[in-house]
Amino acid sequence: MYHFSYFKEKDQQVILEFIENNPFAFLTGSFSSGKQVATQIPVLMEVRNGELYLQGHIMRNTDHHKALMENPQALLVFTGPSCYVSASWYSNPQIGSTWNYMSVHVNGPINFMSPEELIQFMRKLTLKFEKGNTASQTFYDNLPADFLNKMMPAIVGFEIKADHIENVFKLSQNRDEASYNNIISKLEEIGGNSAAIATEMRKRQAQLFPPGETWDPTRFDS
Repeated sequence: MYHFSYFKEKDQQVILEFIENNPFAFLTGSFSSGKQVATQIPVLMEVRNGELYLQGHIMRNTDHHKALMENPQALLVFTGPSCYVSASWYSNPQIGSTWNYMSVHVNGPINFMSPEELIQFMRKLTLKFEKGNTASQTFYDNLPADFLNKMMPAIVGFEIKADHIENVFKLSQNRDEASYNNIISKLEEIGGNSAAIATEMRKRQAQLFPPGETWDPTRFDS
């Protein structure tokens, strides 16, 4: 992960909202031998007593389950929109092009849920993504017993306490104002993920370029 201060989001609430809005995460870990494992899963976030916890479920007795049983240190990677940024859009195009993106990494020990805790989690998970609709046929409490009896033993729930949180919100913060404005314009023309990045750039524009202040490129030398 890049460690440049100008690519870091410092508002913790913004980071939590990013996790909440991008819940489909990479869960990675490794066996004690170093062999790595990864899977992609939806994750729920909880803040308890000022501490961040992430909850999810994976298939039982798979490589990632076995690895995390052996070595409980886990990494969750949350990603948002990303896009190519052409250096031809800069005031000085004689440098390399780049990629803008947003990512949050959460490290911590994984603990596996009891069967009762897994049921409570599956209620929360299905209710969240069914938009609180308890009448939905796919809400946990409405699923057929024969389906649950077959599927629930095949999965295991987990919770990760966030010991360390890092982020990169790389949004052209190191470009001059004319370049920044042009990048936004070009990305909005492209649409899709590019336009989503442009929206995030607009949110930060006034803070990056306060009215009446001269842009200082030396602040990006470190």
